[in-house]
Amino acid sequence: MSLPPFDHDVHTRFTEPPNPSWTFAQKIENTESGRNWLEGEKQGWKVIDTNREDTTRLYPLMISAIVPRPIAFVSSVSTTGVENLAPFSLFNMVTNNPPLVSFCCSNRPRVKDTPTNVRNGLGFTVNIISEPFIENANLTAINAPAEFDEWTISGLTKAPSIHVKAPRVKESAFSLECELFQAIDVTHPISGQITTTMILAHVKYIHVRNDVLNERGVIDIAKYKPIARLGDISYGGLGDVFRLPRSVWDQEKERIEQVLETRERRED
Repeated sequence: MSLPPFDHDVHTRFTEPPNPSWTFAQKIENTESGRNWLEGEKQGWKVIDTNREDTTRLYPLMISAIVPRPIAFVSSVSTTGVENLAPFSLFNMVTNNPPLVSFCCSNRPRVKDTPTNVRNGLGFTVNIISEPFIENANLTAINAPAEFDEWTISGLTKAPSIHVKAPRVKESAFSLECELFQAIDVTHPISGQITTTMILAHVKYIHVRNDVLNERGVIDIAKYKPIARLGDISYGGLGDVFRLPRSVWDQEKERIEQVLETRERRED
């Protein structure tokens, strides 16, 4: 399949939300995009019993549907001093108090170096991947032999951490120095095999480049250019972004009650 070249001139822009005139209790079919979406239901549903489905078929379906996923680019070091660098897309923030992030490591076909290294007390870093070095980061997912140092082929630069032994990725605009908070081995309820290890990482230090911060001290997403993992071998950047404020009950209580009263009268 022939694909067009990557367009470096496309920039993230902020737009209105998809349905800016939406109001409380409004049905999806009241918008053209909603009606088009509901047309798809006419083709029916496929229902999958996960106890019967081959797990090798569940994987591509689930990673293609549960998207977009941020990527944890994890730098760790073994007790013998061998450094490791690997991306994990089953990753997210857990809480800010205490500051925790989580990522999951599959134990097949073998237990990876990362879940072993993060247990050794030397600490590790979680780095966020941006567009300019996605190819570098992707190469570190290679199924190299155990104890192979992916840094040597990545073309990326080690930056010293101040609290943990593992280096940061200098090219990353946002890096977290972490200690292990908890490692949770996920055991299959039928086979009893440990298939995955979930790592809860306690963030001790944050390194963020000044040029990706806005005047409020948070990330300017257009400058940050984060990469998301999709299904198959697909990745994505950010296209249009819209802001959608969260409703506050004290501000919306009267409007909500009016809408509900009007609907009740119509139903009567």
